[in-house]
Amino acid sequence: MQLLTEQTAHLSVEMCNVKKEVQQTKQAMSQTSWEDRMQVSDWALKSSGATIDRQRTSKSYEWEDNWLCGVCWFLSAANPPDTILQPDVSPGHCWPFQGSRGQVVIRLPAQIRPTAVTVQHILKASGTISSAPRDFTVSGVDAEGEEETLLGTFMYDEEKEAIQTFPLKNELPRAFQYIKLLIQSNWGNPEYTCIYRVQVHGKRANQN
Repeated sequence: MQLLTEQTAHLSVEMCNVKKEVQQTKQAMSQTSWEDRMQVSDWALKSSGATIDRQRTSKSYEWEDNWLCGVCWFLSAANPPDTILQPDVSPGHCWPFQGSRGQVVIRLPAQIRPTAVTVQHILKASGTISSAPRDFTVSGVDAEGEEETLLGTFMYDEEKEAIQTFPLKNELPRAFQYIKLLIQSNWGNPEYTCIYRVQVHGKRANQN
């Protein structure tokens, strides 16, 4: 009976967190998109040919291993990693991975000289968004993953806008087709971290 009571309390907390994220995501959707405001190309769009290197990407959070799925059907299946390559940031349309540390490797549709990355979660309108990424690094990697070039170390600030852009090191003229985002911590959620969208900005290698 005590175990059931504890599980029920845990379920209540999780449902409250989900409701908060839904409300915050709706507010984020009402804002003008980054592309519309800054007219910056996004090379990490699935519709443009970007894909996820699943061999070098963390495993999605397995909701089915959680007893909550028997009660909350909407937690029964995690969105795939390529969710972060699509402009749809509707409530719950994010990619969750296990714990507070994980990575995703994005294969761009061409060799790109990256200038910045944009990371999107949801607004902290009220309460906490503990599943948002916090500290992370961005690197360019080769096709085999043996060579890696650090392009920047950043922090996604939960107190700022939902869409945050981070300039990369520009002293390197090299182009990359694979970009790795390594999440080193989140804002407190011990079970999973969620990413709504990742954008990669820059110029094609053969462009001036």
